[in-house]
Amino acid sequence: MVVHSVVYGQRLHDAHALLDADPRVRVRFTVAPHTFNRGAAEHVQRLGGTVLPWAEAVRERFDLVLAAGSQGLEQVHGPLVRLPHGAGHIKLSPTGVGAGRTVSGLGPEYVVWQGRLVPVAYALAHDDDRTELGRGCPEALSIAEVVGDGCYDRIAAALPHRERYRAALGLRPDERLVLVCSTWGSGALLTRFDTVLPRLAAELPRRGHRVALLVHPNVSAAHGTRPLRSWVAAATGGAVTVLGPQHDWRPLLVAADAVIGDHGSVTLYATMTEAPILLAEYPHHAVNPRSPGALLARTAPTLGPARPLSVQLDAAARQYRRADYAHIAARISSEPGRFDQRMRRLLYRVLGLDESVPTPGPTVLPLPAPLWPHGRGERPWHAADPAMALPRGR
Repeated sequence: MVVHSVVYGQRLHDAHALLDADPRVRVRFTVAPHTFNRGAAEHVQRLGGTVLPWAEAVRERFDLVLAAGSQGLEQVHGPLVRLPHGAGHIKLSPTGVGAGRTVSGLGPEYVVWQGRLVPVAYALAHDDDRTELGRGCPEALSIAEVVGDGCYDRIAAALPHRERYRAALGLRPDERLVLVCSTWGSGALLTRFDTVLPRLAAELPRRGHRVALLVHPNVSAAHGTRPLRSWVAAATGGAVTVLGPQHDWRPLLVAADAVIGDHGSVTLYATMTEAPILLAEYPHHAVNPRSPGALLARTAPTLGPARPLSVQLDAAARQYRRADYAHIAARISSEPGRFDQRMRRLLYRVLGLDESVPTPGPTVLPLPAPLWPHGRGERPWHAADPAMALPRGR
């Protein structure tokens, strides 16, 4: 498992967990050179894995190499299976100019090295991704395989248990969770934090509202988590809770009552839920115009500077049409509910092993720990309550 960054490691987890129950397979991890690999080794250790030094990993030969990034993979020996590291292939590649820009992850610079295809298989989430790959790198169509999206399947399985996730987070039934999501880089919501976050603190009533902030782990990798937490606390008077890169963002999305986001994957996954979405930032010049993210930008209302936030959130809820967002969500995965089966089949085919070991049961998102301390006589909600336990396989 080649982990380039925390984000890539998170994407790989749904895949390598499919091999955990097989005694014939030994899973090893390495952290590849990458601008944002700070925290990647700690992420692997939280999973219970050990990190093989990169210099040693490139000297050995493996029966399977699994990665969600590209950098340095031409140095690794063994059949490589690539996964996307986000949803919807929304962003355009930073390389190229104008019409010459390919879609991030689907151009030749991501899969070709010195004229040869590096992966033996590219596991894609949707048939549209395969079509996009044909536009940007037609020589890679021979290795493309549509398997679905593990995050999509786990979120879908958790949505019927939404109230349990809300209770585990410490939300009272009458509280409204506003989830603020930012990707990284220019055009991300974080570039407007100086205006958006103080508004959240000033314009949303403290009583009845909770606000949580999810920032792309690359931001913490580049600057550290502490500076971001300190700045947000100073800007909002403690009204906004910042989630670190070690938190699983998916239970928060399941529990959210409203989402304020940008062109990142988390905002796109929010179309699976019934939470109204406000777009606070959307750099259309950097977005693939054929992507579901571009469709979301044409559908969701935009956060404006004039009206109070609470008024805009209420308006977004009134205007929300579930069918419009379900149509967008359907473009995340064209194999809903089948990622585990199809990905496992691909991995075992590359390994040259039969699938005689029983398939692990469907993975459910674990109930999270409470996000907020409960004082002032408030009744806590305990994730350890037996009534909050989720049955496996449901």
